[in-house]
Amino acid sequence: MRTKVTLVLIFLNVVLFFYIFEYERKFAIEQDLMVMRKRVYGPEVASIDSFTRIERAGPTVHVEKRGDQWWLTQPHEWPANLNAVERILNELQLLEHETSFKVSDLANTEGRTLSDYGLADPALTFIFTSGGKTYTTKVGDDTKTGSRLYLLSPDGTRIHVVNRALADTLEISVDTLRSPSIFTVPVFEVRSLSLQTAAPANLKVRLRREGDRWSFETPILARANTRRVESAIGGLNDLRAKRFLEPREIDADRAGLTAPTLRVTLEGNARRETLLLGGPVGGDATSGDYYAKVEDKSAIFTVSVPATLVDDLRNAQEKLRDPHILDLDIRNVTAITLSAPGQPDLGIQRLEVPQGTEAWQLVIRTASGQAPQTLAGDSATIGRLLQEFQHLEARKFLSDAPSASDLENWGFNRPEREISINLGTGGAPRSGEASTITLQVGVKPADRAVAFARVANAPFVYEVDPEILESTPVLATHFRQRLLRTLPVGASVTGLTLTEIGAAQPIYAHQLAAGITSWDIPLSLETDRRRRAITGLLTQMRALQARRFLANSFNPDHAETEAGPQPWKYRLDITLALTGGSGSGQVSTSTLLLTERLGGSTQIAGTSEFGGVTFEVTPELLDSVFALAYADKQDPGPPAKPAPPAGTESPKTESPPGK
Repeated sequence: MRTKVTLVLIFLNVVLFFYIFEYERKFAIEQDLMVMRKRVYGPEVASIDSFTRIERAGPTVHVEKRGDQWWLTQPHEWPANLNAVERILNELQLLEHETSFKVSDLANTEGRTLSDYGLADPALTFIFTSGGKTYTTKVGDDTKTGSRLYLLSPDGTRIHVVNRALADTLEISVDTLRSPSIFTVPVFEVRSLSLQTAAPANLKVRLRREGDRWSFETPILARANTRRVESAIGGLNDLRAKRFLEPREIDADRAGLTAPTLRVTLEGNARRETLLLGGPVGGDATSGDYYAKVEDKSAIFTVSVPATLVDDLRNAQEKLRDPHILDLDIRNVTAITLSAPGQPDLGIQRLEVPQGTEAWQLVIRTASGQAPQTLAGDSATIGRLLQEFQHLEARKFLSDAPSASDLENWGFNRPEREISINLGTGGAPRSGEASTITLQVGVKPADRAVAFARVANAPFVYEVDPEILESTPVLATHFRQRLLRTLPVGASVTGLTLTEIGAAQPIYAHQLAAGITSWDIPLSLETDRRRRAITGLLTQMRALQARRFLANSFNPDHAETEAGPQPWKYRLDITLALTGGSGSGQVSTSTLLLTERLGGSTQIAGTSEFGGVTFEVTPELLDSVFALAYADKQDPGPPAKPAPPAGTESPKTESPPGK
């Protein structure tokens, strides 16, 4: 019994599922057919390749597809506005009627004809092509309600009643249908920019992109300012046609387009676009509006061009030029040689050191022909010098073809500075071979406030900031390593003596006992002021650093300064234990002679160590020496008044009233 019931239930389920499946499928098919029956057009609207709009009271408009772009070809040729075209195509693809009836049924409706619906001579006819076939749609009058209109199907057999929005879409204005852009080549695609000005200059300028760099090809071979060039191209792409003019309004000759004031050409991937810029609208150049046309098109229009863009394009040879004098990657600089009239050359060489670090060496050549002397170079100072080279810019482009008299007038017969920069493999701008760039800096004999620069074997001469001469002194003292000494781990200062030269007793003197490296106990016996001063001296002596070098020599009698000789005032002796003060013969003494404090932050030191050197001390060392030297000296106060001469009375003091 249970088996029969189970079988019956299974059978009923199968029947129910089959019924549901068939009903749903039939319902879906009916829905699709209903939608299809409401659609005015079939699949042909999905592949439209051109369309024409004919209006009884307006110009005929024709739009066609060329490759991936839509073009307006009537009333004039111009790129079409893709958004406007897509709006029309979408309206056609989704167009549905509210109702429809056959044209053949008109005879049964009291003698009505197509004229009664405005379809015999329609105000608007829309023709499109798809798959090689032409489809013509006539748009008639509005219905009595005004929200709908009549439309005759392309085969002429049915009249559809559709939403009034169709006419609004199809009657879109020519200005809206036309793309406002003049240039269509995007910045990243542009490969060259060509410019030509009007007569009499008739100057032709061509710039070309090579990778991520721009350069001039004509009238000179020079680097271009990539940022300025791409900004100018971006400005061209931002130009918009303001108003298109009818031939009866103006012709090319009156618009100044027969001999344009400026011809601009952008070349991209297999396409080329040229804009001709004519005279200013109304003859007023200050308005920024110009007549213009695209070279291969007949339409004349007006365009507003920013004054800065016009200036950059008309003076591209200067405005779009790279102002940097040197084209180099400072990471590839291996050596620098500085030369000046009457001075030995100074060499600066990069040393081979582990990656991530940087070290430089100075090579001092003497005029006497002796072997050159080498010193450690200051990486920070040399790094700033390289930055100066990299950012050296022209104030003015003086000449691209100077004469011999020009070069002499600008001081290049005997350059004030000649700088040779060696670049390692990969450093040359356009090759993988090592190269040398020589920069010459000249000045006029009668005017040293202006400097001129040129690169050897290049014709260009620039006016530059004369500060480059101050940044490149041919002095080893300027580029020498400021850190004279730093004690290694385990070494310590075990003795410190500060003496005023000529005094019987030292200002301070202390020597740690053998095996002792800590200054805690002797410092605890000092006053706070002396303790801070001594601690500062100990710190400075562990890492002795110069603020500025005056000479790579030492005179024990006095310090040679720019203001003249200065006598030595103090002697600072320190004892260094290189192995922690074991007293096993590895103890040395270092001596510094110091002048008096010369102003607020200047004090000179000298020593016979480090090959003999005279230098300005750091503010930290100056403050420590000054604090220790004057720690026990009190302010004497104002000078006492002199006693009155003998035989004179002291002035009487009047008693206050009432006394």
